[in-house]
Amino acid sequence: MSASERDVPVQQPCGGVSMRDLLASCAAADAVSRPPRAPMPEAARAEAPRAEARPRKAA
Repeated sequence: MSASERDVPVQQPCGGVSMRDLLASCAAADAVSRPPRAPMPEAARAEAPRAEARPRKAA
């Protein structure tokens, strides 16, 4: 083995992570790092239409 061959680091294979798993972990970290939203005031809750009361959009 020559001196120049000893100076070149050998690249070891590393464990791969799929892009889907990486993005999912980032989204999960973002979701748990945000504080919960403040509850709606009672007056706004009474005025807001419920999901069952809203008309459905045709697909």
